[in-house]
Amino acid sequence: MSPPGTFRIRRPGRLAAEAAAVIVAALVAFPLYWMVLSAFKPASEIQSTEPRPWTLAPSLDAFRRVFAQQDFGRYFLNSLIVAGTVVVASALIAFLAAVAVTRFRFRFRTTLLIMFLVAQMVPVEALTIPLFFLMRDFGQLNTLGSLILPHLAFSLPFAIWMLRGFVKAVPEALEEQAAIDGASRARFLWRILFPLVFPGLAATSVFSFISTWNDFLFAKSFLISDVSQSTLPMALLVFFKPDENDWGGIMAASTVMTVPVLVFFVLVQRRLVSGLGGAVKD
Repeated sequence: MSPPGTFRIRRPGRLAAEAAAVIVAALVAFPLYWMVLSAFKPASEIQSTEPRPWTLAPSLDAFRRVFAQQDFGRYFLNSLIVAGTVVVASALIAFLAAVAVTRFRFRFRTTLLIMFLVAQMVPVEALTIPLFFLMRDFGQLNTLGSLILPHLAFSLPFAIWMLRGFVKAVPEALEEQAAIDGASRARFLWRILFPLVFPGLAATSVFSFISTWNDFLFAKSFLISDVSQSTLPMALLVFFKPDENDWGGIMAASTVMTVPVLVFFVLVQRRLVSGLGGAVKD
């Protein structure tokens, strides 16, 4: 321990790592900063040939145009319904599936796990047309169900793979002890195992929420004629015009779309950084 009044000299390697982390963080944050800045810039500064990374005359005109758009609240609600349903359903199904492939022995278990991994390798664009015909045959086109079902299918393989590691980290002796104490399997799952694997559920929920909330491909492909079922990414199309794009409106709408993602991340960030270390004792 260093004596009082003295300073610890950091190692050059640690200083380099911290400097690299700051640079990477700045590179990642700069597009977000530019998006928010452009949302507050007046139109004259956005169209200027000499862009500046600041503005001395912030304006809310772009946000007024966004909220004045017809059915913007409806689009926002549709996005919340789709993303919320996918997050809750994928978390519950993935949790039960992860328990099944981890705790039980059955035929083709390894094959099933490999299929989950292979499903993550297939590009979404390659499945859009088959999914379109599938939704058409089930009568789900122009409904929110046409967005919920595909995103649920794409979120589950990743969620199951991640939760499998969390479930496997819980000792089987804990389940045996719970059974000795008279706890049923269902009670062990929801009262003991579920809280322990909740950090994994939080991580998979962030992935599911972001991918569903920002979806444009499925919304553009499956919502053909019913505008009332559109989501927020579809609302951005209003600001793309043949003669001149409304970049202020685009950036303002994008900023509004980013806020729920940040709020959701703040709500679960403590669970993201927490692990099972110390939570389970064999």
